[in-house]
Amino acid sequence: MNKILVIEDNFEMRDNITEILQLSNYEVYSAANGRKGVEMALKHLPDVILCDIMMDELDGYGVLLMLGKHPETSTIPFIFITAKTQKQDLRKGMEMGADDYLMKPFDDVELLNAIETRLKKRGLQKDFYSKSIDQMQALATATKGLPELKKIIDDRKLRIVRKKQVLYYEGDKVTGIYLIHKGKIKTTKIADDGRELTTGIYDIDQFVGANILFSSEHYIDNATALEECSLSFFPIQELEKLISQYPDVAGKFIKILSNEVGDKEEQLLQMAYSSVRKRIAESLLSYHKQHCTNGESINLTRYEIANLSGTAPETVSRTLTDFENEGLIDKNRNELVLLNPQKLSSLRN
Repeated sequence: MNKILVIEDNFEMRDNITEILQLSNYEVYSAANGRKGVEMALKHLPDVILCDIMMDELDGYGVLLMLGKHPETSTIPFIFITAKTQKQDLRKGMEMGADDYLMKPFDDVELLNAIETRLKKRGLQKDFYSKSIDQMQALATATKGLPELKKIIDDRKLRIVRKKQVLYYEGDKVTGIYLIHKGKIKTTKIADDGRELTTGIYDIDQFVGANILFSSEHYIDNATALEECSLSFFPIQELEKLISQYPDVAGKFIKILSNEVGDKEEQLLQMAYSSVRKRIAESLLSYHKQHCTNGESINLTRYEIANLSGTAPETVSRTLTDFENEGLIDKNRNELVLLNPQKLSSLRN
């Protein structure tokens, strides 16, 4: 049952309104002046307030002002009852937050229509905000995807991949992506003349094949194990479901893809405009930064360095010898130690 508060200092008017509302199945509270009206509004929190303007102790404008200072009463529909018909009087009440006016004298139909209109509007507002809260709660739930992804990873059976074993070839239909738990995977593109270019080297806790998400039905490069690896496999359908359900999972993979795009752009820029020495130096520095975070030596063959830098193996051999003679690196077979990374990074074209 909806509650109505009537604030009116005229006994006959107050009694008449109360009777009409009670007969219309409303729960009615009444107050004979503005001060008592404010007290009753705070106590009973009615669904609609009917309030006279001209009253002793506290007039209708004062009631509206005081109720507006309390969060629990500030949004209650407020209808002025008044004999004032001047435009400035109506304007003042509307600017203060009144929702409607009833001009004295009014009949029971006008009274009930005014109240029902306000109740209907308030009901629509409640429905709207209720849906908004539900959407926010759904969004809060939807940001718990990363723990769900971690749980899936922890429960996943590991696959062992031997050194030089191929995970997939360029043009193969996409089945899923891989997460590395141990070892390294390289991705490559093969030119028409048979030359191989390494497009990426992936290490522990990195996803291989993520570049096909959102964009392709076929793998766009080749993936091969550089050493024995332990991998988790994620079918594409399962991953797409997680991404569509959880914004934080989608955000994680968007960040991965953004970083990969940035790395590829930098690689293309080096290959297009840098000298051979500069390209090989940048390839060594980039690999060391990504895969030798604990100070390990670089363990790449001259062919792998050539594929990374887009040069010939013979050129790599000569350049590495020059770097060693200049005191920039120390090499022992396939192991390289960067002795002066700062000077390597400042090599001129």
